[in-house]
Amino acid sequence: MAEDARWFVVHTYSGYENKVATNIEKVVENRKMHDSILEVKIPMETVVELKDDKKVEVERKIFPGYVMVKLAVEYDDDNQPQMSDDTWYVIRNTRGVTGFVGPESKPVPLTEAEVLKLGVEQKVVEVNYAVGDLVTVTDGPFDGFSGVVEEIDTDKNFVRVAISMFGRETPVEFELDQVENAIG
Repeated sequence: MAEDARWFVVHTYSGYENKVATNIEKVVENRKMHDSILEVKIPMETVVELKDDKKVEVERKIFPGYVMVKLAVEYDDDNQPQMSDDTWYVIRNTRGVTGFVGPESKPVPLTEAEVLKLGVEQKVVEVNYAVGDLVTVTDGPFDGFSGVVEEIDTDKNFVRVAISMFGRETPVEFELDQVENAIG
């Protein structure tokens, strides 16, 4: 059975997210479970709030009542990822944890698409082109089209490319990894 790592979602009492994350990390240290419990995260966002007529940046939990945990998994006979019994026991019996997210509280790992959409992990894309460069589209409905880069936003993972369609230059937005430098 091949070992792998997947993200699971742990449900906590409201307001206990930081305490649960800290307690899980302490158990990992004390029991030397670094190979089983790889990472504990509470997805946060920075928002601007008005306080006393002043704009203040504040960190806020994206999913109150939930903690994301990256665990080592093994695949069962049906090729479904499962965590070890020890890992399940440690997390499930952490003070403040009410269970795992999944049917009948049976832990179900997040898919790769869910992990990226929820912002739990950021996909690192190397950009080997700049504004003004000629690029070729490598994925999606415009696969094979070429155009000139107008704008790149690495934070939002998009690039705007001017593609010639029907005799007109048309700006089209792509994800950073959907285009590559045409020159090489």
